[in-house]
Amino acid sequence: MDEPDRWRQMTTAPKDGSRILVTIRPSEQGPADVDLAYWSNGDQFGGSGWRASDSSPGCIIEYAEPELKCWMPMPSAKLNRASMPPPWEGDDAQQLDGSGI
Repeated sequence: MDEPDRWRQMTTAPKDGSRILVTIRPSEQGPADVDLAYWSNGDQFGGSGWRASDSSPGCIIEYAEPELKCWMPMPSAKLNRASMPPPWEGDDAQQLDGSGI
């Protein structure tokens, strides 16, 4: 991950349980937003899928694939950076990383 502060296509997101930042698409519930999420292989509390990192047994926040637009690795701690990056608001047809070839 040579460029950590760049949004990437969800198809390249790690599914190893590591926490990542995700852009949640705008919907009738609200505008686009950024959340901290991870891939869960499923357990007695829910099936495999993307979960918000603040989920807990009995209160799982799970995202359907179409809800997530892109991802970014967790940024390193920087004293001058106190907030999450803004959500990706570019055109879906535009490539997020590379030419797609």
